[in-house]
Amino acid sequence: MTKNILLVGVGGQGTILASKILTLGLQKADYDVKMSEIHGMSQRGGSVTSHIRYSEEKVYSPVIEAGCADVIVAFEKMEALRYLNYLKEGGKVFVNDFEIPGMPITSGQTEYPAGIIEELKRVADTTVIEAEKEAEKIGNPKVMNMILLGTIIGSMKLEHIDWDGILAENVKPQFVELNKKAIRRGIELSR
Repeated sequence: MTKNILLVGVGGQGTILASKILTLGLQKADYDVKMSEIHGMSQRGGSVTSHIRYSEEKVYSPVIEAGCADVIVAFEKMEALRYLNYLKEGGKVFVNDFEIPGMPITSGQTEYPAGIIEELKRVADTTVIEAEKEAEKIGNPKVMNMILLGTIIGSMKLEHIDWDGILAENVKPQFVELNKKAIRRGIELSR
């Protein structure tokens, strides 16, 4: 049975790094994994999505179709609403209660929509994560992405994978312990 995880965020939030760490972990655990990234002006705060599909059997396509994501993890709450049509019936949303106003909002053409969290909760099984506050408690707001990665690990029951080893191989040595703590906190928050 193929599992589908969609990560959505805004450029600069570490969505791609979280996707790569997740993909490496799944590969090391002998899953067949396909990943597809879409960087929509990611350098300028545009939308970023990562599709990750994995299974113990062959996975043929890296792209998640609408209505097929088991889990959506949104690094920014407006992105959760934008990609909600990808969630399958009975799927789970983890949303970071975090706003990054896009160009139309910062230029005054429109306002950041109100009631996003309430709307998500109304239509989907939604867990709100205050990843920035949690990251600050750990010691660095830049590990929000690893906290959100932890929510995937916990919700998809992937704790058996050697995440510490994968972090040690892919993160600068001075940040490994911080990232380990962040993933562990995300796992706790996923329950």
